Amino acid sequence: MQTNITEFFLMGFSDLSPPLQGTIFTFFLCAYIFTLVSNGLIILTISLESILQKPMYFFLRNLSVHELCFTTVTVPKLLQAFISKDLSISFLACAIQMFIFFTIGVSECVFLGFMAFDRYMAICHPLRYTSVMNTKMCYQLSVGSWVIGSFVSLGQTSFVFSLPYCGSNRIAHFFCDIPPLLKLACTNTFINELSVFIACMCGAGVPFLLILCSYVNIMISIRLIHSSEGRHKALSTCSAHLASVILFYGTAMLTYLHIDTYGSDKIDRFLSLFYCIVIPAINPLIYSLRNNEMKTALRKVIFKIPNTINGISY
Repeated sequence: MQTNITEFFLMGFSDLSPPLQGTIFTFFLCAYIFTLVSNGLIILTISLESILQKPMYFFLRNLSVHELCFTTVTVPKLLQAFISKDLSISFLACAIQMFIFFTIGVSECVFLGFMAFDRYMAICHPLRYTSVMNTKMCYQLSVGSWVIGSFVSLGQTSFVFSLPYCGSNRIAHFFCDIPPLLKLACTNTFINELSVFIACMCGAGVPFLLILCSYVNIMISIRLIHSSEGRHKALSTCSAHLASVILFYGTAMLTYLHIDTYGSDKIDRFLSLFYCIVIPAINPLIYSLRNNEMKTALRKVIFKIPNTINGISY
């Protein structure tokens, strides 16, 4: 049985009433603009301010790059569909969107694991921290996360789009995601679902174990710190990362480890909405509001921007 479908239709939120669609469009647009501005500002600030040239901020800048890419691969197409009412996406474009989306998603899972390792080295082995987490190591970990994400994503995308699609071409989602596409396949998808589970275990489960082991050791080390100020400082550097891990891993795992049992398309769309749009928008707030160095540097850059613009115009 061969695929005879040349395009899909991303039904997204087309089943909602026009007033509600207008509200959702406004929310998506505002969230996307805020994500672009906030993450872009973090990337700019860390790149410009010498006080932030540390491994921790190197990882934070790269996380902001992940968030920008993550939301950009899905939201513009969704906004375009709201405006033009054109829900179609070609077979090839759908495959490309899925590949990029999962490359970024798996890469971010791995990257969050590397960020936990960075915090582990900083708190548990402070004397070795600068020698181990040097510039070369930081770049190697960053590139490694993208390479792992690309390999996992290539396998999953190839596996999904090699299936025969001969019936409905209406995807009950706002982007090309694995669970709704498997529901359209004209064959048994048990092997695909098993491969998704294995991919989740490799691409997300292993980094999560790294995060868990890192924080167990971090908690043990923090208990040995005698001063309350030292314990508070150590905990504050980890709290933002832990919040990101809980939010991102929680929603992603619920989506991809329950393909069979999660029958409600609306629940799947809500979960995807959370980690595609909400988390990239709030992560900059999580990382900047609890970090005095980051807040100080952000204020300096924000005040510099108008002066730079005035200088150019002058």
